[in-house]
Amino acid sequence: MLTPLAYIAQRWTPTPKTLRRAALSAVVMSVVIIVTGGAVRLTGSGLGCDAWPKCTDDSLFATPEQGIHGAIEFGNRMLTYVLSAAVGWAIIAARAVKPLRRGLTRLAWSQFWIVMGNAVLGGITVWAGLNPWTVAGHFMLATGLLTVATVTWQRAREGDGAPRPRVPRPVRRLSWAIVVTSVALIALGTSVTGSGKHAGDSSAVPRMPWDWADAAHVHAVAAWVLCALAVAMWLVLRVVDAPDDTRARARDLLIVLLLQGGVGYVQYFTGVPEVLVAAHMLGSALMWIAVVRLALSLRERPSSTAPAQTRVGDAAVSAA
Repeated sequence: MLTPLAYIAQRWTPTPKTLRRAALSAVVMSVVIIVTGGAVRLTGSGLGCDAWPKCTDDSLFATPEQGIHGAIEFGNRMLTYVLSAAVGWAIIAARAVKPLRRGLTRLAWSQFWIVMGNAVLGGITVWAGLNPWTVAGHFMLATGLLTVATVTWQRAREGDGAPRPRVPRPVRRLSWAIVVTSVALIALGTSVTGSGKHAGDSSAVPRMPWDWADAAHVHAVAAWVLCALAVAMWLVLRVVDAPDDTRARARDLLIVLLLQGGVGYVQYFTGVPEVLVAAHMLGSALMWIAVVRLALSLRERPSSTAPAQTRVGDAAVSAA
């Protein structure tokens, strides 16, 4: 007996463009859910729905008594269904590709399980009264979803052949240094949030046990290290005559880092206003997408049935 996905795959084959759009929709919604989750905290609506999975002990939906905070928190919960729909669309499109691409389908399915896991962690966060450690974990898992969604989007543009390097090994190692530093930067950002001014609710929400300004300084040091690594990558890719699309990915990362750093310093010196914090969270997501895309652009995966390329650079555009 056919599963629903197998039934759909028997009767429909997505075009490459449709597959890429489906994968991209999951990336876009992953960014949206990060930003709207931040908006919940910045408006003090983190406990607008004080129960989970219901909004209150007696109601699945926000009640008039909960006011605007309940509406904001409940609205963010509803966006999880939109995110799930985007991930479901990516799963269907990946499964329906001919011939079957098992690796791509597994990547799409893994997004679903991350969404479910983060929904549960979000519930635990509510039960724990916005404990900053669970809030940080909630954000990091959302970033994990963004990682898998971005990789799926990139894999939708590639074949299933064995990965082949497009740049020398030292350049790839530099890329790993950028990835590791970026993860550290994002994690340190949660320490600033967890000890900072925007606790997520007007009640007595616990905070991380250190001064937020000190955490911000450590976060800034990590940002400067990342900027130095990104500049080094941009220069090295020109020295080794890397493919044009790879150099474009390095340029994109530098632009995002410049904008993100500017927003970060302005928000610090202006008392951390909510609008700039939200912009900084958006910048964090865009920075991570740029980092992942740069790392993936350093190798190519041709079609497993395609003839071997005589020059690595000739396949640059197709692997972008």
